[in-house]
Amino acid sequence: MLHEVFPAIRSTFVLAAFTGIAFPIVITAICQLTFPRQADGSLIQQDKKIIGSSILGQTFTRSEYFHPRPSAAGSGYAGEASSGTNFGPTSKKLILGDQTFLGVQQLADSYRKENNLPANKLVPVDAVTRSASGLDPDITPANAHYQLERVAKARNLSSQTVAELIKRHTSNREFGVLGEPKVNVLQLNLSLDAIPSMNK
Repeated sequence: MLHEVFPAIRSTFVLAAFTGIAFPIVITAICQLTFPRQADGSLIQQDKKIIGSSILGQTFTRSEYFHPRPSAAGSGYAGEASSGTNFGPTSKKLILGDQTFLGVQQLADSYRKENNLPANKLVPVDAVTRSASGLDPDITPANAHYQLERVAKARNLSSQTVAELIKRHTSNREFGVLGEPKVNVLQLNLSLDAIPSMNK
């Protein structure tokens, strides 16, 4: 019996050392050498403080900032509760909402009011829907342009200045074909904070 148990114990320790220690160390070293920023979480620092990540969304509610798409992750952009709503496209709750959940119609009305848009104006889909992860850091260029006038007015900046910032922070499709153009909300808002206000 012992001559069966000891090989099993040795195998367990060897596999544990390889898969639990050696393999993670090697992979971490490779990642740190080849993609150090991504391996560290694509963190953004300001004044030696970590203020966010370029790949994780966060809430902005003040009128002088661009707002991200809605989030279903916990109370909103909670990394430990990453998720979508799991409602199907025909879900009445998804479309109309209720007392505990803002539906597409409620979000659209709020978006129009917030950005001083006509009541019948079509709004970008990412302004009224939540991403599958609830942590999407990007919005569409259309969403950013609909918010432009509100942000420019709140910051006393020219519309052209804000439009140039949107253009500068718009990323094109990966390899020219994958995905859609997008604007990183955190990086755009940080760029806004870096410029002084000016009269229109």
